[in-house]
Amino acid sequence: MKIRKLFVAFAIVAGLSGCSDDGINFFTLEQDMKFGEQLDSALMANPDEYPILDRDQYADAYNHIERVMETILNSNDIRYSKTFNWQVKIIHNDDVINAFAAPGGYLYFYTGLIKFLDNEAQLAGVMAHEIAHADRRHSTQMLTKQYGFSILLSIILGENPSQLEQILSQLALGGTLLKYSRDNEYEADKFAITYLYDTDYHPYEMARFFEKMMGSTQKIPEFLSTHPSDENRIKNIEEVWKSMGGKEGFTYEDRYQDFVNSLP
Repeated sequence: MKIRKLFVAFAIVAGLSGCSDDGINFFTLEQDMKFGEQLDSALMANPDEYPILDRDQYADAYNHIERVMETILNSNDIRYSKTFNWQVKIIHNDDVINAFAAPGGYLYFYTGLIKFLDNEAQLAGVMAHEIAHADRRHSTQMLTKQYGFSILLSIILGENPSQLEQILSQLALGGTLLKYSRDNEYEADKFAITYLYDTDYHPYEMARFFEKMMGSTQKIPEFLSTHPSDENRIKNIEEVWKSMGGKEGFTYEDRYQDFVNSLP
């Protein structure tokens, strides 16, 4: 067993040379997917903390949000659209305005966020941002920086379930330990607009979502509170959008309301 662990450790280190464009990252693509699977299993095993809507019971809701995801994943600018096991789950908690991504293409959206948004284009903007975090492998960069090699290796080998639970809680509930870098956030915004440009959604609705958050008395969601300021986000999103030609698109307000009505 010790020999096997040493071999796995060596394989991880050897894989670093293939991740130069992703920064310091102790994960291979296969380990991204494995780690995301472990996090998803831990989440599904804790329905009191993470009440996931049942796929069969809320088929209309899942058909809607999965259609949005598939539309974005058709973008040619997503590197791992055919590699990662992309899937999205809805967490039933109207008091939480949040969304997050686990490594390997696992996406989670709280009903509180879905009901806060104005239209489908805004949902697509938030989803494109989370897809960018997963596709650019920001989560495992962040985890590598925060936890280091030895702890992450123990999680990959299934030897540290308590640490896995802590990481999941940090990702889902907005812990201060796990923060994307400013560069990660700007990059996710940039690629989100790029992905949306390949759809018929209005890319600038992503900026309008931030404008709405600035005027809201609601608790700021984690994926905003750990990001650069809303004013800078809006400015940079607008610059990227205009640099690409300022394309407009559809917002699908009525269709989005049908989605909201399908939720509990």
